[in-house]
Amino acid sequence: MKTYRNMKQLERDLKISSLERDIAYEELKALGEEYKTIFTPAHWVQTGLSLASKYGVFMLFKKIIK
Repeated sequence: MKTYRNMKQLERDLKISSLERDIAYEELKALGEEYKTIFTPAHWVQTGLSLASKYGVFMLFKKIIK
């Protein structure tokens, strides 16, 4: 446990703790928004179409090579 010699040190550490808490809260909010974007149906459809097109191109090259 830290011992403070004056109120100025205490107030400074309290301000730092408050700012760190605010930063952590904002990071959590941003992370929540990111997860909302990732789990939307439109994102899943886009990912599915991307995978299907890659698989289709792979199969096309496979047929061309044979």
